[in-house]
Amino acid sequence: MLKALVAIDSTSLLWFNRLQCYRSLTRFFRTVSRSGDGQLYVILAVLALAISGPSQVLFVKAALLAFLFEIPTFVCLKKLLKRNRPFTVLTFCQSALKPSDEFSMPSGHTAAAFLMAGVIAFCFPSLSLVAYIWATLIGLSRVFLGVHYPTDIVAGAVLGYTCAAISLSLLV
Repeated sequence: MLKALVAIDSTSLLWFNRLQCYRSLTRFFRTVSRSGDGQLYVILAVLALAISGPSQVLFVKAALLAFLFEIPTFVCLKKLLKRNRPFTVLTFCQSALKPSDEFSMPSGHTAAAFLMAGVIAFCFPSLSLVAYIWATLIGLSRVFLGVHYPTDIVAGAVLGYTCAAISLSLLV
């Protein structure tokens, strides 16, 4: 069963990764991926604090608390699982960017994006769809760019959303 999952993971990654031949798609997914580097989260927090309503303050508190859970969990999982990046293992996988660390499971970009999407959806329900579409695109971008397998993305999404839910449950 595990062999079959690995085969599906690799095959789907390579199918998506081969689309890098389209330069406009590669530019798009690089931009999407960069939006998950962290600067946007700081900007959103500063904007929320500038507005300073109850939902905005909850947003900042929940996001900070969730990141206090997510970051150490993410680091421990990376060190424990030590899954090599797909471009180092799969012959036909191309990386369109240099990742910040050696291992791929879970996707930190996806974890952070789904953490933020979960907090945004709770604090600002009218932005839920946009937040989850953006978080999903972050995950897809990481596969497209050849730095993560699809299961890394799923693990990251679960981690991020779980941290957001725990944070919100402690604050509300």
